[in-house]
Amino acid sequence: MEAMVQPRSPADVESGGGGAYRWVADGGRRAVGGGLRGRLDALRELIALSRTRLDGRTLEGAGRVLETADERYRLSGEHTVVAIAGATGSGKSSLFNALAGANRSQVGPRRPTTAEPVACVWPGSRPGADGLLHRLGVPTHRRHAPADGSSELRGLILIDLPDHDSSATEHRAQVDRMLELVDAVIWVVDPEKYADAVLHERYLRPLAGYAEVMFVVLNQVDRLPGDAADQVVDDLRRLLDEDGLALGEHGEPGAAVLALSAATGRGVGELREALGQFVAERGAADRRLAADVDAATDRLRSVYVAQSRVGLTERARAEFDDRLAEAVGAVATGRAAERDWLRYAERACGSPWSRMRMRMRMRTRGRRGSRGALGFGVGATDAGMTGVGTAGAGTTGVGAYRGGRTSAGAAGVGRTDLGWGGAVRGRRTGRAGAGRGQDGRVAVGEACAEWSRTGRNGDGAEELTAGGRTGTQQGLVGRQSAAGHRRADGAAAAGSGDASVVDGRAAARPVVEHAVRTVAAEAAHGLPAPWAHAVRDAADRGAYGLPEALDKVAAEAEESLRGGPAVKPRWWTVAASLQGMLSVLQVVGVLWLLGAVTGVGEATAWSSGLLPAVLGSVGGPALAWMCRVVARGPARRYGQDAERRLRSAAAACGRARVLEPVAAELLRYREVREQYAVASGA
Repeated sequence: MEAMVQPRSPADVESGGGGAYRWVADGGRRAVGGGLRGRLDALRELIALSRTRLDGRTLEGAGRVLETADERYRLSGEHTVVAIAGATGSGKSSLFNALAGANRSQVGPRRPTTAEPVACVWPGSRPGADGLLHRLGVPTHRRHAPADGSSELRGLILIDLPDHDSSATEHRAQVDRMLELVDAVIWVVDPEKYADAVLHERYLRPLAGYAEVMFVVLNQVDRLPGDAADQVVDDLRRLLDEDGLALGEHGEPGAAVLALSAATGRGVGELREALGQFVAERGAADRRLAADVDAATDRLRSVYVAQSRVGLTERARAEFDDRLAEAVGAVATGRAAERDWLRYAERACGSPWSRMRMRMRMRTRGRRGSRGALGFGVGATDAGMTGVGTAGAGTTGVGAYRGGRTSAGAAGVGRTDLGWGGAVRGRRTGRAGAGRGQDGRVAVGEACAEWSRTGRNGDGAEELTAGGRTGTQQGLVGRQSAAGHRRADGAAAAGSGDASVVDGRAAARPVVEHAVRTVAAEAAHGLPAPWAHAVRDAADRGAYGLPEALDKVAAEAEESLRGGPAVKPRWWTVAASLQGMLSVLQVVGVLWLLGAVTGVGEATAWSSGLLPAVLGSVGGPALAWMCRVVARGPARRYGQDAERRLRSAAAACGRARVLEPVAAELLRYREVREQYAVASGA
C-alpha cells in the first residue's frame, strides 16, 4: 500500500493532482465523505503553500496520495477492489477459486504458480469495472466472472496476486505496485509461515495503519489436529498486535482475523459473508485513502509541527527597535538636540556681550578647523552644531557624542559652547585633563589621528568591536553628521573625514547585523527546520541594505535638526528685549561714571550713574541665569522629541525591511499548520 509506493521524481509531485473530489452519479460514482474531502483539500493546499519552502522529496508522498485519490475517484465507486496476497504455497489461488466458485486461477505444485494477476468481477448495478482493471494492469484474458454471480458480493473485484516472496523479482514488484492501488487486501498465511519475517517486517508492520481495509486469513487449518488451529490463531493475533495492527474485535474497527480451509471449504462461507458486508458498505476506497492521508501526514509531521509556541514576542520586537535606535545613535541625537536648543536659547537670551564672544569663538574655531588642527575636524556651523574636530577645544561636537561614547581625545569635554555648563556638564567624561586649553587640543589631535590611522586609541586599546565600542567609535549618525556638516573651508581635511564616515558605518553595521540575527533567532525558535530556515532567509534578505537605509534615516534626522527649533518661544524675545534694556542701562551708567571720574561731568554726579551701571552689569547675568534654569525643561523635551522621532523612524525602517517579512513567513507557517491539522484529522 502507501508504504510500498515506489519513488517518483519531484516534478511529478508539482502537479499535485486534480481538483475537488466528487463521485458523478451518472457514472456510478458517489460523493466523497465530507471529512475525507476536507482532508484531501487541506492536503492539496498544504502542498501549494509549501512548495517554495520544502524540497520536492519531502512532498512526494503527499503528492502521490492526491494523484491516487484523483485517479480512484474518476473511476467507479460501485466497485470495491480486493486483492488476495500471500507467500508461496499459502493457498491464495485456492481461496480465490473457492470464492469465485470455479477454477479461475491456476493451482499446482509448481512455484511460483501465479505469474500474472487474475481478476474475478462480480457485476455491480452499473458498469465501470473495466476502468479499474485497466488501472490495475490486469490483462483482458485474465479477467473472469464468478460461477454463480452471487448477489451478496455484487460490485466486488477480486484480484489474485503473485507471491510476495516469489523468486522472480518482477513478481514482487508487481505485488508492491498492486498494493498501492487496491481498496483492500486479504492476507493469506498458512500454519508453517504465518510468522514469516518477510511478511511482518516488509508488509504488515509498515501497513499497520491500513488495518480497517485488511483481512488476515489463516488457511489450511484442516492440517492442524484438535485445537491447534485456535492456538495458531491466538499466536497470529499476538504477532499482529506486536506489528501495531489493530484487530477488529467486539465491533471495533480493525483487521478481521479468520481461520479457514480453502481445500475443504471450512470457514470460506464466513469470509464470504464478511466480504459481502464489507463490499455493500461501499466505503473501502474512502477508508483506504484516509489511511493514505494518515500515512502521508505522519511522515510530514516533523516539518509542520512546532516544538513550542512560535512567533515574535513584544519583548523581542522592542529589543530589536532598541538595537536599531542604538545603531543610529538616537539617544545621543536627543542629547545633541537638547544641547542645540540650549545654545539657541543662550544666543537669544544672552547679553549682547556674550553673543559677541560666541561669534568670536566660532570664527576662531572655524579658522582653526580650516588649518586642519585635528585632521578630520569640523568647525561649528552657523546653526551651532559642532563636529568632532572641535571636541579638543572644550566643545562637545555632534560627531563626538552621536554614537553615545567619547574618545580619549574628547574626554575632557566637560563643558559646551553654551557657557551654561551646569545644564549639561559632566555627561561625557574620560581621561582627565585631555580637553583643557592648547594641551587638550594637541592630545585630541594626536588621539584622533592615531585612531584614524590604526583604529586604536592613543593608549593602544584594542580595535573597536560591536560589543565594546569606545568613544572614538562614533555612532552611525555621528559619522554621517560630521561628514555632512563639514565646512568648505575644511576641505583640506576631507580625505580623513571620509575615512571616519566609513569607519563609523563599519562600527554600526555589526550592531544592525546582531539585531537582525537576534530577532530572526527569536522568530525561528521552535519552528521545524525548513520553516526556521525560511524565517532566517526572510530576515537576511530584509537586512540587506538596512544599514544604508538607517544611514539615510539618520541623515534626514540630522538635517531636520540643523535649523534649530521650528518655533521659537516667545519668552526668548522678551528676554532679549530685557537684555537689550539692561545693556543700555549698563552703557549709560558706565559712561556716566566715566564722565564723573574724568571731570567731564559734575564730580558729585557719579552716584547717579552708579545705579544703572550696577543694575545693567548685575541684571544681565542674573537674567541669563534665570533663562538657563527656565530653558532646561523645554530643551530636555526638545531632545526627547528628537530622540523619539529618530527612534520611530529607525523602527519603521526595521519593521518594513525585517519584521514584516519575518511576520509574513510566520503567517504562512500558521496557515500551513492549520491546513496540516485539518489534513491529519487532528
